[in-house]
Amino acid sequence: MIGRRSILFIVLLCAVAMVGCSSGNPQVLIKTEMGNIRIELYEREAPITVGNFLRYVNEGRFKGSTFYRVVRTGPKDNQPDNKVKIQVLQGGLQYDDHPQKLPPIAHETTVMTGLTHKNGTLSMARYGAGTADFDFSICIGDQPELDVGGNRNPDGVGFAAFG
Repeated sequence: MIGRRSILFIVLLCAVAMVGCSSGNPQVLIKTEMGNIRIELYEREAPITVGNFLRYVNEGRFKGSTFYRVVRTGPKDNQPDNKVKIQVLQGGLQYDDHPQKLPPIAHETTVMTGLTHKNGTLSMARYGAGTADFDFSICIGDQPELDVGGNRNPDGVGFAAFG
């Protein structure tokens, strides 16, 4: 089991927008005790979601964040009440009343952005459409149930993929 303290991460403020890649998309480097994760953000496709994520980074709001949950299937399934199973690594500030929380953002669907939940995709966690704020997931394997029309969330509008 992954403990909160074992994978505390810091999103490097200087890594945003200053560390470019050949596509010109901004990148963020997440440093963990288990290794670094470099994330490319698709600002042209998902400007609202990327803007929100970068605001958390640039304002230092992710400081002290954690990867707090691995959602898994198989023998270690930890989603027994969900008919639709997914596999993701979830991180962020975790608590709804966190003092670093900004207002929620508008939902950018996978139909709007053209981005889908493939292996390694960065996606915003949410309850209903328009409730995403600071928690995010990294897909482990392809997760089409997180796209528009998927059944992980009963409203069918999926989750916002943005990196």
